Amino acid sequence: MLIDTHGHVNFNAFKDDSNQVLRRAMENDIWAIMPGTQFSTSEKAVKLAQKYEQGVYAAIGLHPIHLEEREVDVLEVQSAKVEKQPWMIFETRNEEFNYEKYKILGQSKKVVAVGECGLDYYYEPKGKEKREGFRMKQRTTLALQIKLAQELNLPVILHCRKAHDDLIGFLRDKKIRGVVHCYTGTIAQAEKFYEMGFYFGFNGLIFKKVPALPNPSEVIANIPLERILLETDSPYLAPPEAKTERNEPLFVKYIAEEIARIKKLSVEKIATATTQNAKSLFKI
Repeated sequence: MLIDTHGHVNFNAFKDDSNQVLRRAMENDIWAIMPGTQFSTSEKAVKLAQKYEQGVYAAIGLHPIHLEEREVDVLEVQSAKVEKQPWMIFETRNEEFNYEKYKILGQSKKVVAVGECGLDYYYEPKGKEKREGFRMKQRTTLALQIKLAQELNLPVILHCRKAHDDLIGFLRDKKIRGVVHCYTGTIAQAEKFYEMGFYFGFNGLIFKKVPALPNPSEVIANIPLERILLETDSPYLAPPEAKTERNEPLFVKYIAEEIARIKKLSVEKIATATTQNAKSLFKI
């Protein structure tokens, strides 16, 4: 059994076949957790998860990129060379985190985490004053979501891009459990997250060597298996073996195989450990 702890089957890329995608995963003994990135996708994740008695779960949250209005081109961010699909470009909405609305949504038994939420400095504005205002808005919104997670007794699914040191400093005095999704920080930064009790999510990005990022194989080799989670971040970051541009929970098996190679362990051991890690963190 495997658990995709971060797959956006609630996104428009799956608007025509989300249920088929989820059934395909479960037929292969793969469960899925679907994080929201704004209220609409959080609500959709909950409604979709509620259709299934077991194996499909939701997380609710506001992603930091949705605090500003802009057009996001996924290929630009991921430096991928594939044929562009309509779902690879989307508009962000400058949403404010409505604590009470998310709290009501979080009453569903299918909600297992708050997120994805966090800090993202990729699109920072120029100028010190504007940049500080941009960062403060993200920190304030993240603080509200951590407060909600504490109130609901849920873990957090953290997004972090170009902001690992700031996120470490922000979390240091917070009593919260969770996972740093799509971990791209250094080994030294991982040690600090580890000391605070956090897990680390890895997806198809581990197949890519991005010059600006630490070598994923070295990072994975240094993180204890007891803190590793598998994820796809579908529909993005499809592993090479998937031979398709749209990722889906079924392909989490390729992440397990690559981590097994890096750790020099059997795929079965990786599957058993990461599944237990996910069940322990998300209480599923």
